[in-house]
Amino acid sequence: MVLSSADRFGDAEAVVDGTLRLSFVQVVDRIRCAAGAFASIGIEKGDRAAIWAPNSAEWIIAAFGLLTVGGVLVPVNTRFKPDEAGDIIVRSGAKVVLVQKDFLGLDYASGSAVPAGIPVIDLKSDFLASGSPLQRQVSGTDISDIIFTSGTTGRPKGAMLNHRQTLRMYDEWATLADLREGDRYLMINPYFHTFGLKAGLVASFLRGATMLPVPVFDLDTVVDLIARERITMLPGPPTLYHSLLTVSDKSKLSTLRAAVTGAADIPVELVRRIHTELPFQTLMTGYGLTEAGNVTLSRPGDSFTDVATTAGLPCEDVEVRIADDGEVLVRGYSVMQGYLDDPVATAEAIDDDGWLHTGDLGSLDANGRLRINGRKKDMFIVGGFNAYPAEIEGFLLEHPAVAQVAVIGVPDERLGQVGKAFVVPKAEVSEDDLITWCRNRMAGYKAPRSIEFLDALPLNATGKVMKDQLR
Repeated sequence: MVLSSADRFGDAEAVVDGTLRLSFVQVVDRIRCAAGAFASIGIEKGDRAAIWAPNSAEWIIAAFGLLTVGGVLVPVNTRFKPDEAGDIIVRSGAKVVLVQKDFLGLDYASGSAVPAGIPVIDLKSDFLASGSPLQRQVSGTDISDIIFTSGTTGRPKGAMLNHRQTLRMYDEWATLADLREGDRYLMINPYFHTFGLKAGLVASFLRGATMLPVPVFDLDTVVDLIARERITMLPGPPTLYHSLLTVSDKSKLSTLRAAVTGAADIPVELVRRIHTELPFQTLMTGYGLTEAGNVTLSRPGDSFTDVATTAGLPCEDVEVRIADDGEVLVRGYSVMQGYLDDPVATAEAIDDDGWLHTGDLGSLDANGRLRINGRKKDMFIVGGFNAYPAEIEGFLLEHPAVAQVAVIGVPDERLGQVGKAFVVPKAEVSEDDLITWCRNRMAGYKAPRSIEFLDALPLNATGKVMKDQLR
């Protein structure tokens, strides 16, 4: 699909990253050379490589160069601290790690993040251009990527999907999102996330859209890019559109046509304002998860209320049902091949009848639209990023002054939700010191924004924390 884009779209602009401008022919040439570079360091078909870097042209070339040589992509969250990233790199069995040094002040190549013996390559070096053009035959059933997601135990699990699943899913996504040949797609969603990698890069190669990677969101920079590059496609979390509504000179946004959001509840008033105050002609929302890609998507013509209060209708050949306890279950071609090296967790997630147990609570309205009502596994979403209390609690318990802790999500006007920790201390510690400690130990979106100290956590008869009382 990617290599054929050179024939399908030729000299049309494919990637714009700063002063770098590449046509589809040129980017495919670079991808073939990157494939040769991976082969030259011993990457065989089925071998895994991790990319721990922000959005960039080099990320695109490296990722699809790896897939072209038959490798398996393991994207790593750029907000992860070294210990978090190191766990994923080790358990994924990555043979090489590609990084962008000093992004967000982190030296990605040092410390415990990359164990001794695993080569670390700077994406900005000449490595990607060093290979002879190469491609290897791959099958649609070959695993294409392993994207790690956390569960209630707090231990990230690697969801495996194959090429055929991805191509089919994001062809449908591109159609419903109204992504067209020649669209100019500003990519704020990070490539380490399904939204950025698949609804971004894969969909753009399918449709012939120009890809403009953004490494870090800054409103002024984004507005300038929209105006200068005549951006037409701009997906992102609801916080993105909140920010755009504050722009005083909205003439700079006049080229915007298509918006896609999700990952959080969207107020009806926000949807109305997007349609009336911004130039978007279409706004799509949906529900999905790493283990199954797109599950439901809204449809053209859906009302403001439908878009704001539901996640749309099930995708083609994807079944959705609600279990007796309210959990959303999903079955169909899009469900992952399993969790990497974790048959127990796979069996817990996918039952004998093929239903994926999502951990989310929901309901279906009379027209079959899905409404997400809560999160069975206590997950909350911070500006589009999933945060898992069990994982955050595990980090906090490593602090010498913390005896017990429980974390919940609380409303936040800008980010949707943020974490709040309830701590039973065993030594003197201040809220500021503990928050600072958290920010140095875990990704910023995971770190609690507030901490309340208690003499004891509310427990039920079996000793479990009653988080409903904390809320």
